[in-house]
Amino acid sequence: MGKTTLVGAVSEIAPLRTEAVMTSASAGVDDLSATPDKQTTTVAMDFGRITLDEDLILYLFGTPGQHRFWFMWDDLVRGAIGAVVLVDTRRLADCFPAIDYFENSGLPFIVALNCFDGLQTHHAEDVREALQIGPDTPIVSCDARRRESAKSTLITLVEHALMARLR
Repeated sequence: MGKTTLVGAVSEIAPLRTEAVMTSASAGVDDLSATPDKQTTTVAMDFGRITLDEDLILYLFGTPGQHRFWFMWDDLVRGAIGAVVLVDTRRLADCFPAIDYFENSGLPFIVALNCFDGLQTHHAEDVREALQIGPDTPIVSCDARRRESAKSTLITLVEHALMARLR
C-alpha cells in the first residue's frame, strides 16, 4: 500500500528493499483485486533513514501488513517512537490488524491516506469512522511518492508521539 515507496521517497540513504517478484505462489494468499497491476511485494521489510533535525534522526522500517509477517512487529516496535499506518482506501479492511496492534500496544500512531495521482478519494472523517479510530489519532493525506509529503507525514508522527508522552 505504498510503504516501500514512502521509505524510498524520504530516505537520505539508499533504502534497503526486500521486494520480490510476485509469483503464482502468492495466488490465494495475497489479495490483488484492488491492485491488479502489482508485480512485486515486500518479503521482509524495508529500511531507510531521515534526519529531521540535528539531533533527531528517524530510522524507518516498512513492514509488510500480511498476517504471515506479524511475528516481526513485536521486535520492530521496541524502541519505536511511533508508527504510520499507510492506508490505501481501496483496501481499507487491510488496515484493521495494524490499527488494532498499535492501539493494543500503546504505541502512538497516525493514519496517512495514500493519495494516488494527487487524489484523495475519501474524506478523513469518513475514514476515521470506517476505521473506528478516536479523535486523538491524526489522519493526514500523503503521496508516498513525494519526498516532501512523506517527510510531512513523519513530522506529524513525531509531533503526535511527543504530545502522547506529555499526556
